[in-house]
Amino acid sequence: MLLAIDIGNTHTVIGLFEGEDISATWRMGTPRFRYETADEIGAIIINFIDSAGYNILNVEEIAISSVVPRASEEFRKMSLKYFKHEPFIIGSESKTGIKVLYDYPKEVGADRLANSVAAKELYGCPAIVADFGTATTFDIISSDCNYIGGVIVPGVEISSEALFKFAARLSKVDLSWPETIIGKNTYDGLRSGILYGFLGQVDFIIERIIEEEKGNKKIFKPYIIATGGLSYLLKDKSKYLKIFDDDLTLKGIRLIYEKNKIVKPDECK
Repeated sequence: MLLAIDIGNTHTVIGLFEGEDISATWRMGTPRFRYETADEIGAIIINFIDSAGYNILNVEEIAISSVVPRASEEFRKMSLKYFKHEPFIIGSESKTGIKVLYDYPKEVGADRLANSVAAKELYGCPAIVADFGTATTFDIISSDCNYIGGVIVPGVEISSEALFKFAARLSKVDLSWPETIIGKNTYDGLRSGILYGFLGQVDFIIERIIEEEKGNKKIFKPYIIATGGLSYLLKDKSKYLKIFDDDLTLKGIRLIYEKNKIVKPDECK
């Protein structure tokens, strides 16, 4: 079994794979904010696995995507101590099967590489991946399956948190859609502005990406895939988002791991 771990700025998502199939997923706070040690991380993950009815002794491989260097090291220590495996950590030198046409390829986050590989191999090219997390990212895979760049904007949660922090008379609201776009009170006005503004931003960016690539390539009909913890907010709302894959990043981690896997001598028998 493969344990795939996606360490994001706010949350860490963990998936357990049996072959190509994902059997279970879990979400925890990223140690960057809570400063867990390798022992605490190990206790949490082992509890996840045990509670789902799996045996940790069956975990033979661990692959990690991370945008938080400090957390990466704690997860590495955890892997060695509790699973007795050196984890594979996705980096800019990892084999992906995608050519990265970025000015500085090392700047592309491991999670974005994983998303792009999963989009290419599971859905096809061209593709746009919209990942809704701490930041909202858009990654574009060209018709010839190259990574050609992307867009990064503040996520809806941190944008709204900034509003509540600096506007003294505005209180936090839950992220649920109001019945109408015109708010009849401050609470609904805030929800409307945050969520419809979020929706408008997402659809506008996707529309401009498509227009730009059509101008360059004449034909650009991308698969558009949404993923990330906040993608559910746009289901049945967005003009462009029709494919929702909550496990896209984990699937991409597995795919990249398989491309970089070193076959052990006993596996050749």
